[in-house]
Amino acid sequence: MTSMDRNERPAFRRRFGLHFGLIVVCAIVLLPPLWVLRTSFVPEQLSYSNELMPAFTTDNYSALLSGRFGQSYLNSLIVALGSVLLALPFAATTGYAFARFRTGGRWARFAVLATQMLPPVALVLPTFTLFRSLELSNSLTGLIIVYAALNLPFLTWILMGFFEGIPVDLEWAAMTDGATAWGAFWRIVLPVSMPGIAAAGVLGFILAWNEFLFALVLSGPKTATIPVALAALQTSNGVQIAKVSAGVVLAILPLVVASRFIQRFIVQGLTFGSVK
Repeated sequence: MTSMDRNERPAFRRRFGLHFGLIVVCAIVLLPPLWVLRTSFVPEQLSYSNELMPAFTTDNYSALLSGRFGQSYLNSLIVALGSVLLALPFAATTGYAFARFRTGGRWARFAVLATQMLPPVALVLPTFTLFRSLELSNSLTGLIIVYAALNLPFLTWILMGFFEGIPVDLEWAAMTDGATAWGAFWRIVLPVSMPGIAAAGVLGFILAWNEFLFALVLSGPKTATIPVALAALQTSNGVQIAKVSAGVVLAILPLVVASRFIQRFIVQGLTFGSVK
């Protein structure tokens, strides 16, 4: 046995141990969602079976989409997209003011972030009382306004970090050519920061899509969102686990697509300023 063979053995053992550990971790992480996917295609009476696939059916998806779940799916899309479109302009301008002009100093930044520290249960009852007096409860408009307000501080901080990564020389050059401060922001900063804005929009969409407490209190049967519709599948006879699994699979599909976009946009946003 050569000295090279003796040196390669410990390296092989380390690589084998590392890959084996990664395989075990991946199996632990992937097994629950894969089992949910399996359960969604199993009849309700066989959903608790230990067999890998005792039977195959698409009745769970058909039953969900033929009921109110389809409307709840559409409600979630409308509310999540609407809240993002409403919050992004305010988040972009506020984040730009914090990044470039230090508006309000550190205390203003902390005050914006501190609103995220309040527990939602402390806000939901006052919000319900206010929205009921404004006749905005049990409406998609009310949920859009609430989600936009809840996500605004988080989106502001994300965009503030992206704006700080953009060289200020680009704006100075534009203003030297005759552009106003607003013109430099509109024509230079916004196009350059589009990856960051897109990433913030996707994160805001995910937060609004998954929110449950405010949707439970402020929505009704016709305005319920996906989390509320999934919770409604728990009946007096127990949890309809097969239908719940089918609903979970349908609910995470937009999030899977969004996660693919957010990876690309975040990488672009983090590297774009350094390239410039």
